[in-house]
Amino acid sequence: MKNIAILGATGSIGINTLDVISRHPDKYNVFALSANNSWEKMEKLCIKHMPEFAVMANEDAAESLRKVVPNGVTVLQGEGALNAIASHQNTDFVMAAIVGSAGLPSTFAAASSGKRLMLANKESLVLGGNLLINAAKISGAELIPVDSEHSAIFQCLQGGKEGLNKIQLTASGGPFLQTPSAELSKATPKEACNHPKWKMGRKISVDSATLMNKGLEVIEAHFLFQLSPSQIEVVIHPQSIIHSFVYFDDGSVLSQLGMPDMRSAISYALSYPSRQTSGVEALDLTKQAPLEFLPPDMDKFKCLGLAYDALEKGKSAPGTLNAANEVAVEAFLNKNIGFLDISTAIEKTLAIAPISTLDTIARVVENDRLSRQITQSVIEQSLL
Repeated sequence: MKNIAILGATGSIGINTLDVISRHPDKYNVFALSANNSWEKMEKLCIKHMPEFAVMANEDAAESLRKVVPNGVTVLQGEGALNAIASHQNTDFVMAAIVGSAGLPSTFAAASSGKRLMLANKESLVLGGNLLINAAKISGAELIPVDSEHSAIFQCLQGGKEGLNKIQLTASGGPFLQTPSAELSKATPKEACNHPKWKMGRKISVDSATLMNKGLEVIEAHFLFQLSPSQIEVVIHPQSIIHSFVYFDDGSVLSQLGMPDMRSAISYALSYPSRQTSGVEALDLTKQAPLEFLPPDMDKFKCLGLAYDALEKGKSAPGTLNAANEVAVEAFLNKNIGFLDISTAIEKTLAIAPISTLDTIARVVENDRLSRQITQSVIEQSLL
């Protein structure tokens, strides 16, 4: 029986993780759950799954939750508590599913404590890079990717990396794949969040609409698989059936296929190196539309190019990119800037922010803070 801590339990990854776990009560125990401020949702999860700990980032939410949780559930609050359950001696596996840079400290806590780290928080690698990889190596932690694309590559490389030539990350293209570039300036948050294939949170849905999500995944793949930027390509695949390709020197190409359902990757991260039922519908290619593959339009989706640029620059640039994107997306969701202003704000931030070596977590955090400050200034001064 493995004790599971789910960081970001009320989000789509968290809910899908709980769904998979509930199908295997003999294998997994929900040890701890965390959320930001959705205490009503957390109350329902606590009643259903009875974790030993429930952690709320928001103090008021924690106080509200304490009044309603069943006996036996201890409610904690704050970043310190989050780090404590991620590194708790009774925690075996940690699902790192907190969106954005907020998930960085707890992800590092899990990696430094030798846990199986099921990584859905790609921003931790974008920000921390080799710091996170090295922390896992030193502690003996297992780093299992949960993004469907990186899970696919991870699965395809179980036979080893010998002869590996390049990888291709597939991208659905998001809700604006067929939208003319001239119309994107009028795109609304509601339209940007209306993903054609995946049910996700608002921030990651906007990232998918700009293709920044794929850009962050390129950076994540660089650190996960130790590949150069030139070895990581992106291909648009609207049907989201093939989740990535791995190319070898002998001309062989391996891929992993499945329905667009995150429970497949989550289940594999839980059961690795074995497999188990996940609740995902079986794929029947005879009932699927023809599979399409297109090169990404880098002029239309500038965020993808900005991610490659940041990766080429290295050092603090990927962290700056992520911070700028988070600030710009929030401004767009709040209707303070337009859709196309997201990439403009990021580009201006990358041009202004200094590039430095991030060799400690403190420097990662400081670069994140400074980059956010610059992006906010760019937006407030109407430099767009």
